Amino acid sequence: MTTPLETPSLYAPREPIFPKRVSGQFRRLKWAAMAVLLAIYYVTPWLRWDRGPAMPDQAVLVDMANRRFFFFWIEIWPHEFYFVAGLLVMAGLGLFLFTSALGRVWCGYACPQTVWTDLFILVERWIEGDRNARIRLHRAPWSLSKARLRITKWTAWLLIALATGGAWVFYFTDAPTLARDLLAGQAHPVAWATIAILTATTFVFGGFAREQICIYACPWPRIQAAMMDEDTLTVAYRDWRGEPRGKGAGAGDCIDCMACVNVCPTGIDIRDGQQLACITCALCIDACDAMMDRTGRLRGLIGYLALSDETAERAGQPVRSVWRHLLRPRMAVYTVLWSGIGVLLIVGLALRSQVDLNVTPVRNPLYVTLSDGTIRNAYELRLRNKQHHDVTYQLGIESGAPLSIAIEGEPATHITVPPDQTLTRRVYLSADLRSPLASAGSEPVTLTARDLDGPAAARIRTVFHGRDAR
Repeated sequence: MTTPLETPSLYAPREPIFPKRVSGQFRRLKWAAMAVLLAIYYVTPWLRWDRGPAMPDQAVLVDMANRRFFFFWIEIWPHEFYFVAGLLVMAGLGLFLFTSALGRVWCGYACPQTVWTDLFILVERWIEGDRNARIRLHRAPWSLSKARLRITKWTAWLLIALATGGAWVFYFTDAPTLARDLLAGQAHPVAWATIAILTATTFVFGGFAREQICIYACPWPRIQAAMMDEDTLTVAYRDWRGEPRGKGAGAGDCIDCMACVNVCPTGIDIRDGQQLACITCALCIDACDAMMDRTGRLRGLIGYLALSDETAERAGQPVRSVWRHLLRPRMAVYTVLWSGIGVLLIVGLALRSQVDLNVTPVRNPLYVTLSDGTIRNAYELRLRNKQHHDVTYQLGIESGAPLSIAIEGEPATHITVPPDQTLTRRVYLSADLRSPLASAGSEPVTLTARDLDGPAAARIRTVFHGRDAR
């Protein structure tokens, strides 16, 4: 009796990675980036900014209830979302720019997955020891000592994850108020649910998934190839110097110490060439340079290298400077686009008005003929006051022929709009019987709103319908 052949599995079990501690300029740069980014994330919701009475004083706030976004002195309304869209476009172009210049440098230093994974590994190292101690603990059978270390580590991870999820919700409401509500158990269920979800994902992604997110879940490794070319500076192994590996006569500079592999947070061997899992953190450069110093060899066996310089380096010839690699057409295009969008956003912020005016003609009917022959059109007017105090606006008309304006329910042509609100009123434009507009068809007119006590003003074009309108 024959047994059917077993179908081989298409999935390999995950091999846990225990990066070794390393010192060097790139490791120090990663520490600095992690400290700055974490400080910005955790501290920003607590910064205050005075906007006047009855206004939120949180410097950075996504006010979902009132549909506004505050960033220090900048206030973005829902209809101004194009500013946020512009920032997202700038972020995308910036990612293209840095990737074209230095490979996945964003992934290696500033990606949230990298930052929190670094933090979790740091805590793990403090509690369980460096690489060899963590490997021994992983392979050891369960005992009271192992359980104590694991529970201590997981508790520390959970506290970090809880602080991460808690900090996120502070961006969406007043941070001190929400903190008091959370401590008193009176926070809204949405806040509790958001904290729970973000705590769980941070705990799992930073503590257990780690490099699996970078390799399998993140789409950027599969896109980055389109952003890179032969002039991109990226981490590479100079095999013409290192091979053949070994310590005896005739061997290259690589002594096959595995230091570069042991410090890699994704567990790859950079000596195998460019790989999807490489996040360009450059820790392998620090590890290799330290080993070269110990063995009296020249640094740079692993370093930043452009493929266009490989032939020259193999021949021992001078290579192009870093600036020659950075100042190339692709970089120029990304820089010009990125800068241009930034300038447009700044100009848009500087020129935007403190009042928004919107007018919609009432089309049923198009016009009304009064008893004295006057032709009257009705409009729905929406006037938004973006200032933090009451503003009285004077309504007016710009037209080639005389028109009168009246506001339903108001004795004059003034409207007082409360701070940070939109007021809706019905407005009537009337043309005298003898006016050319009374007998005309549809003619364009301009409605204006001007702040009586300040420079704010708005204009909008609409249409006046006469007797011949169709």
